Amino acid sequence: MDVMKEESFGPIVGIMKVFSDEEALALMNDSPYGLTASIWTNAEKNPASEKAFLSLADGLETGTVFLNRCDYLDPALAWTGAKDSGRGVSLSKFGK
Repeated sequence: MDVMKEESFGPIVGIMKVFSDEEALALMNDSPYGLTASIWTNAEKNPASEKAFLSLADGLETGTVFLNRCDYLDPALAWTGAKDSGRGVSLSKFGK
């Protein structure tokens, strides 16, 4: 699906069924872009789910990873990109 590989700016969310965390990670990294990623879990109620989130987040080729939200801008948080999404940091003392 194009929406899963293009750098689309919303409001749009691509949802795809996967059969394992490994498949999900491979599909999420199968893009030339890497601005942000969002992983949805029941981490608040399930420690195993939180552990799975942390494992997936460590393997993502993206600048910013969100847990249970799509986007959140805060002046105290840096916003970074990876791959063809650009290099550098905005919304922080390191940005331009």
